[in-house]
Amino acid sequence: MYATELLGVFAVHGSDASPAVASTSLTNNNNCFKIAAFTRPTPHNGVNLKSEKALKPFRCSADSNSDFFSVTSSNKSDVDYLGQSTKGDLNVKSEHLEAFGFDGHAALEGPIEEVARSEARQAGDLLKDLGIPVHPSSSRNSPRGIFCSRTLNLRSISAIGYDMDYTLIHYNVMAWEGRAYDYCMENLRNMGFPVDGLAFDPDLVIRGLVIDKEKGNLVKADRFGYIKRAMHGTKMLSTRAVSEMYGRELVDLRKENRWEFLNTLFSVSEAVAYMQMVDRLDDGTIPADLGPLDYKGLYKAVGKALFWAHVEGRLKSEIMSKPELFVEPDPELPLALLDQKEAGKKLLLITNSDYHYTDKMMRHSFNRFLPNDMSWRDLFDIVIVSARKPEFFQTSHPMYEVVTDEGLMRPCFKAQTGGLYSGGSAQMVENSLGIHGDEILYVGDHIYTDVSQSKVHLRWRTALICRELEEEYNALIGSRSYRESLVELINQKEVVGDLFNQLRLALQRRSKDRPAQTLAATNMNDEDLTDSMQKLLIVMQRLDKKIAPMLEADGELFNSRWGFLSRAGLWDKSHLMRQIEKYADIYTSRVSNFLDYTPFMYFRSQEQNLAHDSYTYYCSQLNNEHSA
Repeated sequence: MYATELLGVFAVHGSDASPAVASTSLTNNNNCFKIAAFTRPTPHNGVNLKSEKALKPFRCSADSNSDFFSVTSSNKSDVDYLGQSTKGDLNVKSEHLEAFGFDGHAALEGPIEEVARSEARQAGDLLKDLGIPVHPSSSRNSPRGIFCSRTLNLRSISAIGYDMDYTLIHYNVMAWEGRAYDYCMENLRNMGFPVDGLAFDPDLVIRGLVIDKEKGNLVKADRFGYIKRAMHGTKMLSTRAVSEMYGRELVDLRKENRWEFLNTLFSVSEAVAYMQMVDRLDDGTIPADLGPLDYKGLYKAVGKALFWAHVEGRLKSEIMSKPELFVEPDPELPLALLDQKEAGKKLLLITNSDYHYTDKMMRHSFNRFLPNDMSWRDLFDIVIVSARKPEFFQTSHPMYEVVTDEGLMRPCFKAQTGGLYSGGSAQMVENSLGIHGDEILYVGDHIYTDVSQSKVHLRWRTALICRELEEEYNALIGSRSYRESLVELINQKEVVGDLFNQLRLALQRRSKDRPAQTLAATNMNDEDLTDSMQKLLIVMQRLDKKIAPMLEADGELFNSRWGFLSRAGLWDKSHLMRQIEKYADIYTSRVSNFLDYTPFMYFRSQEQNLAHDSYTYYCSQLNNEHSA
């Protein structure tokens, strides 16, 4: 077997590339293809992979794979130069190479940079002929990319746990949250609140905003907690009003009695209802017999109404009766999980939903897309319903095994492979599987309940699912020319401002009977100096008039009120993005995106730009110009 073949079926340690061929030839028993000719392929003497002679179908088996490769086990694993475990990495057995008279070192002699480029090119041609995507980079640079905050070697992951709602199953927000809103409003009406004329408006809010329960506001904060935009009721506040109201205040999510972070799409219906009811409280239409209500009390009332909408069961019963009206199917998602399972990952489903709802939704979303009459239960080694997250990650609760289709349960103390359970704790799962901490990846849509708590308490690796990323990515691409024009205006303002400041300093020093920066500036005519400053001031004022509305409109392609999900202002990150970077090792729009990356992907975090990086680059460019 020659280098081109080898690169087609195993992942080079430490590389982002883990060719998808590996998941086919190493993990299933379907027909595989093996190059019959052992002549080293060259541009002039290449193997024609499309010819019948070049390709021969053969049956792959675990035994034949073990003859070619060995997998690094836990007790023999090390850490690589990026600090990631090498467990699960594939190694070529030297005796196999010798059997074919192939000296890997001799065949790959030369500068490694050139060898790597050559072999990658040949492996790319091989994958292209097989019709397999050459590299996940094309997916990474797309709305459906998987983005990495902290380097993650997926090969070293032994188990992958999944949340269900808005993770494995994506709901139509208008349909699901719209019905939740309707039931909430019905309960508010029964409580005596005036709700006539109100309608669900999902564009009123976005994920990552924060409710200020003291002031009846919805705010967007930057990564430091400074509030950049705010809405009182359903009316956006001006920049000046925001500054006057919150100039010295920071959003502190630890103060739960004041701030409520919109962690998930499930928060949309509650936030819309609350902001609309703030308007009703302000205009005095809420009856006095409901008692003296402030904004915090109003929030409790809306939360209670929505809580009962879920507890009553009517909402979930309606969804279970017609799931096709609420669920957006994803045929690729079950196949992504199947790849992971066949690669040796233990798959876990850990959801707060009850057994009957979970079974109905999973059967509807998974079974029809799985091969060979598989059911969704066949994918998962352990299923836990009614998990009570985030407490599931924090404390220990009794675990019960679900033993009948009707949901009857019996107490148990350890989960078994293939089992279905209710309650329990993450530590029970770790003990049952015999794996702990960073050997487990948990995937969910809720920043706090799923991602933050599994990371903080258990040091699990984490992945956040945020469907809005697809729309945001496209909006950022669509806004590129607009933002470039805006940046150019701001840069012009900065240049003019720097020039003005130097003239102002010269004027200041001269007014104090001190010499200016230079002799020429000291001797400059007063009239010429002030005339130049006046012109620059007028230019800056005109630039400000053009920049201000453009900054206000930045992000309108995503949301006309709040702008981009991940941004707070032109350059800074939003508070949501800070939470994602802090707690999610990787993040993406949907679970099925894993299909393009293979279960063997080495996710490597990108270089993080620092404030002084641009100055370093500028100085190096300046030095190059001077030395030229």
